[in-house]
Amino acid sequence: MNDSIRRAWFSGLFRRQTLPRVLLTLSCLTLAGGAAAQQGPAPQPQADPPKDDTPRDINPATTTAPPPAAEPATTAPAPVINAGPGGFTISSADKHYQLKLRGVLQADARYFAEGKERNGNNTFLLRRFQPALDATVAGLVDVRFLLDLAPNAQPVQDGYVDIHPAREFRIRVGKFKAPVGLERLQPTTALMFPEFALPTSLVPNREVGIQFSGDIAGGVLSYAVGAFNGSPDGGAADLNVDDNVELEGRLFSHPFRKSGLGLLEGLGLGIAGTVGSEYGTLGATQEPTLRAEGQQTFFTYLSGATTDVTVLASGRHYRFSPQAYYFSGPLGVMAEYVSSTQDVRRGGEEARLTNTAWQLSASYVLFGGKASYEGLKPEQALSPAAGHWGAVELVGRYSGLRIDPNAFPLFADPARSANGAQSWGFGAHWYLSDNTRITFTGERTAFTGGAAEGGSRPAEFVFFNRVQVYF
Repeated sequence: MNDSIRRAWFSGLFRRQTLPRVLLTLSCLTLAGGAAAQQGPAPQPQADPPKDDTPRDINPATTTAPPPAAEPATTAPAPVINAGPGGFTISSADKHYQLKLRGVLQADARYFAEGKERNGNNTFLLRRFQPALDATVAGLVDVRFLLDLAPNAQPVQDGYVDIHPAREFRIRVGKFKAPVGLERLQPTTALMFPEFALPTSLVPNREVGIQFSGDIAGGVLSYAVGAFNGSPDGGAADLNVDDNVELEGRLFSHPFRKSGLGLLEGLGLGIAGTVGSEYGTLGATQEPTLRAEGQQTFFTYLSGATTDVTVLASGRHYRFSPQAYYFSGPLGVMAEYVSSTQDVRRGGEEARLTNTAWQLSASYVLFGGKASYEGLKPEQALSPAAGHWGAVELVGRYSGLRIDPNAFPLFADPARSANGAQSWGFGAHWYLSDNTRITFTGERTAFTGGAAEGGSRPAEFVFFNRVQVYF
C-alpha cells in the first residue's frame, strides 16, 4: 500500500469517527476483561451425570471437602443503657450519640410568720416540675429540651442547640439562661435557698438568641457573649417586642485553678453585663415586677389603660454585675452585685432610673460531703443500718435592694411600692442521696416605704420546707 492510499484510509477513519469508536470498544473490552479477571474464570459447563448404575465413591477420604465457611461480618457494638444519679441514658459505645432523660421535682410547704395579710394563705405548692431531654449527636452537637409543668410556670424553660467543636469555642442557639447572674446560672437543684436572692430580680432569666462561649486554659478563664431579643429585669420574654437586639456577656476566671494552691483553687471571680434598648407597649411594658422571698410583690411601676398612666421602657437599658464565689472543703461563699439602668417614659415625662441590689450567701457542710457551686454530692447515701446519714449543710444569706429615688412619685406610687428591701435568712439541707434533698429555711425581709401615710409596709417572715428529687 503506497503512502497516498494509507493517508486516504486513515483520513476516512477520522471522518467517519471509526477510530474513536474502535478505541471506545477496546476500552470497554479491557474493563470487562479486568472485571472478569477479578471475579475469576468463567464457570465451565458441567457434564451430564452418568447414566449407568455404577456406584459413586462416597468414601470421605476420597471425597472433596467443602470450602471453609466464611467468617461472619463484624457487627457494630451494642448501645449502652445506663441508669444512675445523672439520669437515664442510652448511648453508643463511643458516647458520640447519647439520649438522656432527666428531671427535677420540688414540692414546698410555705408558712408566713409575719406579713401573711399581704401574701395570702399558708400553702403547699408544686414549685417546679421539670422533665428534661438531652441528646448528643456525633459527639459534636448537644440538644436540650426543658419543660416546667408546675402551675404558673412558663412551659418551655430551655430549648436550644449547642455546637461544640472544641472546649474553647461553642455556639448555642435557642432559649436558655442568660449569661449574667451568678445565682441565676447556678443549677436549680444547688440553690442555697428555695427562692432567689434580691439581685437576681434585676438580671434576665431566660433569653432567646445566639451565644458564643468557651473555656480557656482548662477553665482558668471562661467567656460567654451573645445577641438576644432582650428581657425585662427578672423576665424571660420569648419574642422580640421592640425590634431591638440586646448584647449580653460574662467573663469568669478561676485564677488559681492550675496553681497547685489547694486553698485558693475554689476561688472564682467574674464580671457580667448587658447593653441594649427596650421600648415597651401597653401590652408589654418591658418593666419589672420585684418580689421578696415569699413571692409577695413589693415594687411595680404605675400602669393603667393609657400611656399617660402606664410607665413604659423607652430607650437604653444596661446592667453591670461583678460577682465572686469561693468553695473549698466544707465552706462555700457567694457574693453578687447588680446595677440595672433603664430609660422610662410616662406620657411626656422621661427619666433614666438605676436600681441596685447585692447579696452575700454562705454554706457550711457539717458532715458527709464538700461544698460546691454545682451542688453537694453526699459521700454516702442515707442508710441507718450501715451507719450512714447522708450529708447535712447549713446555709445563711443577707441581701438588699434599692430603688432609684427618682422613680417616686411620678413613675411609682410610694404608697404601694417600697423604695428598698433588706433580707436575711438561715436554713439547712439534708441530702439523703445524690438525688434527694430536704430543705428547711426561714427568711425575713424588711421594707422601706410602700405604705400609706408615708410608712413602711409590714415585714415578711416566711418559712419553707422543700422536698427535692432530681436525676
